[in-house]
Formats: sequence, C-alpha cells, structure tokens
Amino acid sequence: MSAVAAIELTVDAAPERWHGRDDGPGTEHLRWHHAISTDTGAPGPWDAAFVGFRSDEGVRRNKGRQGAANGPRELRAALAPMALPAPLTALDAGDIEVTDGELESGHHRLGRVVGPLVDRGVPVVVLGGGHEVAYGTYLGLVSTRAVQAGGRLGVLNLDAHFDLRDDVRASSGTPFLQMARSEERRGHRLDYRVLGVSQPSNTAHLFRTADRLGVRYLPDTECGVLNLPAVDAFTDEFIDSHDVLHLSIDLDVLPAAVAPGVSAPAAHGVQMEIVEHVCARVAAGGKPLVVDVAELNPDLDTDHRTARAGARLIHRILTTHHARTTKA
Repeated sequence: MSAVAAIELTVDAAPERWHGRDDGPGTEHLRWHHAISTDTGAPGPWDAAFVGFRSDEGVRRNKGRQGAANGPRELRAALAPMALPAPLTALDAGDIEVTDGELESGHHRLGRVVGPLVDRGVPVVVLGGGHEVAYGTYLGLVSTRAVQAGGRLGVLNLDAHFDLRDDVRASSGTPFLQMARSEERRGHRLDYRVLGVSQPSNTAHLFRTADRLGVRYLPDTECGVLNLPAVDAFTDEFIDSHDVLHLSIDLDVLPAAVAPGVSAPAAHGVQMEIVEHVCARVAAGGKPLVVDVAELNPDLDTDHRTARAGARLIHRILTTHHARTTKA
C-alpha cells in the first residue's frame, strides 16, 4: 500500500460511486465496489488507481466500429461485484472525455492524470476507450520521475494488431508508432513487444515497419498452451529488461467467442487462460506498472462477455500485484 498525500487531478468527468452485491460486513465479504474511493482529495493510501478514457475518436479515424467511449462505464460495472481475496483500497479518479474530435488534447489530459499517480507508487489502470488510449498512457509514463531519471520503459501490447500505422492523424491504429517517434525525439529507442499478433490482420508493410523498429513479437499461432514455455520466456525477458512497465491490453487479442464486443473480433485470438497467465506474470514482477484496457464496445457485446473478460484481467493484475507488494 502506498502512503500518499492528496493529489490534485484534473478530469473531465468526476468519478461516480461504484455499486454491487453486498453480502454483509467484514473482509470475508469484500468486493471491488467496497474498496473504491471516489474522493480524489483524500490522501489515501491506495493500492491501485483507475482513470477512464472515454474516446471513440481514434476508432472513428481508423474506420472502425464506434462505441468504445462507453467502455470505461462497462468495465467498472463488470469489476464492481467481483470478490476480493484480501482487503485493499483503490482510487477512481474519474474520466477524461474526448469530444469534438480533440483526441490530441485528450491524450495530454490523460497523461497529466497518469503521471502523478505513478509517481506516488500506485499501479494505474486506464479504462479505454479505443486503443488510441495507449499514447495518452505513454505521455503520462514518460513524465514520471522514474523515467525522467533514466528508468528503462518497456511496452508490452497484447493485441492482434501492431497498431504501427503511419497515418497523418493519430488514431487507434497509430499509438505505438507515435510512441516510437516520441522516443526518438528523446534520444531513445522504443522497446515495444507484441504478444498475439495476427498475420492476416497486419499487412506486409506493417511487418516491415515492426522489423525496422526492432519490435519483438509472438504471433497468435504461437501463443497456445503447448507454447507456454516460449510465452513465459518472452514475458520474463520483457519484465527483466525494464524498470517501468506499460502493459497495453487490446481486448481483440482474445477469441471472438470470449470477446465479441470489439471493433475487430479475432477469428483465432489468444486463449483467455494464456492472456490471464501473462497478465499475472507481469503483475507478479512488482515493478511500477500502468495497464490500459482498450477497445471494449458495449454496443457490440453479448451478455457482457467482453466487459467481464476485461474486468477479470484487471482483477487478476491488481490482486496479483497487491499480493506481491504486500509480501515484499
């Protein structure tokens, strides 16, 4: 648990109270909605923090199916009733909203919320929104004291797509090329890795761009249960090589039966058990961590499957990280 002073955070929409089933008092009945504070003026301490990024603009520019702006609301609703294995506390800082097509300013506002939370030693979960959320998360990370002091930043993207599209305007298809160019301006090379890339969903040009940038990746066809040793080696090498971790989860990395509520459902995908295993492994590293969860489109979801899958991954990451840091 990180003891923090009150943090001044500027958001576009104030946080709302979380709701869920209540089985009575006591830690044995704890669920996430019991653990959430929406008082951003309170000093904490917190074990985790949430901020939403209500944006469809990147998906619209990328010619995808819009609706992801309502993703933060659905992810909170799916996470709220999940039972906690141990007491913890978390802050919901509210939402950044992208309106009138002003994606770029939204990125900067998100970064100004993420950075101070990471500086207080709090693992941060950013609730997307289209995958354009990842660049706003990155802007927050590069402003942190750890990165400014020379800490090694690594980005692991669980995704069917590279999202390295070279477009004139930022979109849900461009965030990691934007990061690579920003890192070049800082005199660094982006260490970017992707687990679950789908060959049919990425052109030869995108593979060449990935190779030119030195991107390391595992295709979805090599992320099955029988390939678990290779998946673990890929993940462990990522954790060991960096001081600050950015884990970006595009829910379209999951098979369409698990995650139908995304702009581009996956025909193959990576099984939920593998994705959850990788998430837990990253969290167990105990390093400074920011996670963004992208592309949930409630309008396309079936029985809240995609929202529940995303919420379960968040739950596993934060409870694993909490157990690791409490034990340490």
